[in-house]
Amino acid sequence: MEAAIQKKATMFRLSTDLLDRLKEMARSEHRSLNNFVECILLDVAYNEPNDITKAAIEEVRSGKIWDEPSVDTSSVEAMIKSMGL
Repeated sequence: MEAAIQKKATMFRLSTDLLDRLKEMARSEHRSLNNFVECILLDVAYNEPNDITKAAIEEVRSGKIWDEPSVDTSSVEAMIKSMGL
């Protein structure tokens, strides 16, 4: 038999716009507001990105531009050719 997870009630002050948005998002997933917010907080608190992801995030934030060639989307044929396929 598993031990019950202990929970404690707490209070936060949120803007009415944020609270309305969270309620809307929870409703769209057929979940309670409490469950929805708890899952978001658990994800942020316990799911840290790996080193590759952290490096990619830092690269984007620093404004570096990748040296990847651009894809020509002027036509399907041009796109395939520019992708090297």
